[in-house]
Amino acid sequence: MSDVKRFATLALIVPLLLVGCQDDASSEQKFSTGGDPADSPCARVVSAIGYAELMLEPKGQEERQNFEDAVISRLAEAYGITLEFGDRLPRSLSGAVETVKRTTKSLSKTDVPRERQVALLKEYRTAAGQIVAGCK
Repeated sequence: MSDVKRFATLALIVPLLLVGCQDDASSEQKFSTGGDPADSPCARVVSAIGYAELMLEPKGQEERQNFEDAVISRLAEAYGITLEFGDRLPRSLSGAVETVKRTTKSLSKTDVPRERQVALLKEYRTAAGQIVAGCK
């Protein structure tokens, strides 16, 4: 068999063999970057809230907030972490979790009118504060 035919055969077979060696990803629980099954859901969500908070104007000054890409990115991360871990927080926080999911989902988009961004940010802050307090 010529080298070209061997290479072509190998190129076709290797991907098939690799697929057979992989775990069934649909049956595994997925975690955010750096996540681990042993992570505390409260610690993950509170950490994401704190990370977003570093880019936000002080509470009560939401009208001054610049919704630049970095801010939107941090709020998007808070959305993803809350989406993944929020349902495992104490039941007493379920309302706050749903509010954080809803507000950060919208705040993660660049086409939201500024007035709406400010209103969502105020709503987010109240719910995020409830989560932080409830996870202590």
